[in-house]
Amino acid sequence: MSSLNNIMDSQVLQAFFTYATVVVLKMMLMSPLTSYFRLTRKVFANLEDTKLASPTVDKKLVRVDPHVERVRRCHQNDLENVILFVLIGLLYSLTGPELSTALLHFRLFTGSRIFHTISYVGALPQPSRFLSFILGLLVTFSMACRVLCTTVL
Repeated sequence: MSSLNNIMDSQVLQAFFTYATVVVLKMMLMSPLTSYFRLTRKVFANLEDTKLASPTVDKKLVRVDPHVERVRRCHQNDLENVILFVLIGLLYSLTGPELSTALLHFRLFTGSRIFHTISYVGALPQPSRFLSFILGLLVTFSMACRVLCTTVL
């Protein structure tokens, strides 16, 4: 039981929990943002949803809108990257990395995902979105390499 307490007292693990929570909350906010865009632009994915904008079913409201799709794709990208960060980051945190190195990984990933969302939803010119995506991916790869090197050796 004391080794579990030692793990939970780890500053690295506490930092990971903080940054993982931030990116998961950011990812969770993408659903309401998608709904907001759907409602304000009166663009729905399902016929029954059109009653939110009109008392009668209106087939013209079931369509694709570039702004809604942009937010949806950003959310999809979060699902593909944040979940991996949470899994790899937890394993990484358990390998006993230096606090400063771990904080660098966690902060870079969190910043890259926040900037990725801003650049995606805000339609900033490329390569801003690409660079933020690559940075987050490289951070996750770096943590995965640490996990593999620590567990294999």
